[in-house]
Amino acid sequence: MISQAMNPSITLISTLLLAGSALLSAAPVSPQAGNSDPRPNVIIIMTDDQGSGDAGCYGAKDLLTPNIDGLASRGVRFTQFYSGAPVCSPSRASLLMGRYPLRTGLIGNASSQEGGKGAMSTTIPTMAEMFQRAGYTTGHFGKWHLGYTPDTTPNARGFDYSFGHMGGCIDNYSHFFYWQGPNRHDLWRNGVEICDPGRYFCDLMVEEASHFMEDHRAKPFFVYFALNMPHYPYQGEAKWLERYKDLPYPRNLYAAFLSSCDERIGALLGKVDALGLREKTIVILQSDNGHSTEERAHFGGGSAGAYRGEKFSLFEGGMRLPGMISWPGHLPEGEVRGQMVHSGDWMPTVAELSGVKLLNPDIDGLSIVPVIRSAEAPSPHKALHWYVGAGKKPQWAVREGNWKLIGNVHTTDEKGLTAADKEFFLSDLATDIAEKQNHAKEHPEIVERLRKLHDEWLSASQPPLSVDTPVQDKKGNEQ
Repeated sequence: MISQAMNPSITLISTLLLAGSALLSAAPVSPQAGNSDPRPNVIIIMTDDQGSGDAGCYGAKDLLTPNIDGLASRGVRFTQFYSGAPVCSPSRASLLMGRYPLRTGLIGNASSQEGGKGAMSTTIPTMAEMFQRAGYTTGHFGKWHLGYTPDTTPNARGFDYSFGHMGGCIDNYSHFFYWQGPNRHDLWRNGVEICDPGRYFCDLMVEEASHFMEDHRAKPFFVYFALNMPHYPYQGEAKWLERYKDLPYPRNLYAAFLSSCDERIGALLGKVDALGLREKTIVILQSDNGHSTEERAHFGGGSAGAYRGEKFSLFEGGMRLPGMISWPGHLPEGEVRGQMVHSGDWMPTVAELSGVKLLNPDIDGLSIVPVIRSAEAPSPHKALHWYVGAGKKPQWAVREGNWKLIGNVHTTDEKGLTAADKEFFLSDLATDIAEKQNHAKEHPEIVERLRKLHDEWLSASQPPLSVDTPVQDKKGNEQ
């Protein structure tokens, strides 16, 4: 057990939470008197394995996501938003540290076993530590998957309060991890294992986060709401399974789980509204990586929309994802941005919007406040880089302008790919968004330029690598 005694830095804000219904729909609560701090609250919602095209506002016609769509209508939605990696742990580390995963200590997944190896670096400050140092109360709710030792758990990495599971996934009713080694129970509150069998995990997330926001609305708070949906196991509610019964398998299972997820996002935002805090709260939403085609995910169900690729792949469908920001009354509403942005940009962006100081300016993310405010502002990035996986042939990519070069290509859809294509694949995103054609042979000079750009970046990155963590097992399932 990860006990509080093992980590003296834990600040235990509340250990007793009120029992409640599965979804909180509390009557409006007046903001607590004395909250004169002008700084906004910040909520980051991260969905898990949500495909590039899996929201109504991103073109989905066969499933319903009214709350995600509603958030987009009250903010700015990005069409060229990239995650830090096409797989879970590195993507999350990139978000929380404002760095490329290579410089966070994670290029593969962290362990899902207590005491296991693999974690983001303990020497680099997280976004939670940034807000905590600035006087915010900080809370983590949901999935962690960034370290499973006393010094790498949420309470040790800047979160005053934490509720959720430490590994990569759990059964949503028993809260057990069933996918590797002996079955293990994985549900924790501030480092103490708790049992609440039979309760839908995301309902527990909403309850805990809602109580946290109500209890701490007297001063600014930071909430990291890290959903484990629609990551497998697909466990959508019965009403949604009925709603989508005519969709083909496994789209029906995935759609039911995503709509169940969307409802919980609505419940969380409904609590923000009930507390009268919507115009005082920045809300960000993004997926961690593309949809899964793993055996455990029924070999699919999600959609990359117009893109090629999926989870684990550096084709667009692996990391070009839903991403949006909302702060009614302060930022544009109902607008779309086509500039190239990255999940590592959230850290300096919310720091600027909140008037909070970065603890370490040595980050890769850049503020996108100008882009958020204006469709005419240029992207702050001349190039973006990706590097994932261990071994002799890690997958990597670099994008400069509309050209993107992938090295050591990985995808579950290898139809038409030659050995040369798998070595280097050059995409022209201006003319071929689906990345059907490899332009490497016709533009060797661009391949050479982007290879040099990648090599120089890799040489300069000086990664604090923790362990050569594999990304997938021999069956293609997440490790």
